[in-house]
Amino acid sequence: MKLFVGLGNPGAKYQNNRHNIGFRALEEIARDHGFGPWKGKFQGSISEGMLGGEKTLLLKPETFMNLSGQSVQAAAKFYKLTPADITAFHDELDLAPGKLRVKQGGGHAGHNGLRSLHQHIGPEYQRVRIGIGHPGHKDRVAAYVLHDFAKADEAWIDDLLRGIADGAPDLARGDASKFMNAVALRSNPPRKAKAAPAAKPAEPPTPVADNRTALQKLVDKFRS
Repeated sequence: MKLFVGLGNPGAKYQNNRHNIGFRALEEIARDHGFGPWKGKFQGSISEGMLGGEKTLLLKPETFMNLSGQSVQAAAKFYKLTPADITAFHDELDLAPGKLRVKQGGGHAGHNGLRSLHQHIGPEYQRVRIGIGHPGHKDRVAAYVLHDFAKADEAWIDDLLRGIADGAPDLARGDASKFMNAVALRSNPPRKAKAAPAAKPAEPPTPVADNRTALQKLVDKFRS
């Protein structure tokens, strides 16, 4: 069994925050792959289904971001899962908006949700890092992540989330490369080859001016 965790904050006021992109990723996977209805359990909302032949549990902790690990630990303990079975989807300041990377283990880089997961299940889980960009100064980070995406961002967000859903079965099977390829195909679709320009029609020959005198024309007429 696989446990996919989306990090975010519960409640309508946070729904479109940059910090909630992890929630949105799981919601897209659930819609696209026919998962069951969301139910309250493990201090969060869960939805069950199949991805790539693997039974998969989607979990959105409702403990608020900095206590996310409590919810994840409860689910992992109930299903006897190890960190190797768990993938966390989260916002990433150090990646440009729309960029995505998969990482196994490592530090939490100051992300409160990841810090909580580290405290409760250790660092060896897999992460899907979803780029949201950086506001430019650390003092502006809190306001930035707790602010809604701009309307202009929704186009790339939609492509990215669809790509995540497309590749989710590969991720559940443990093939991060195929997952990344699926995301790239949605985010950066191959360009169609440009059609060769149509050949221009041949231009008619330029007429040559007839400068003969009337007498020359008469002589040439009798010669022909």
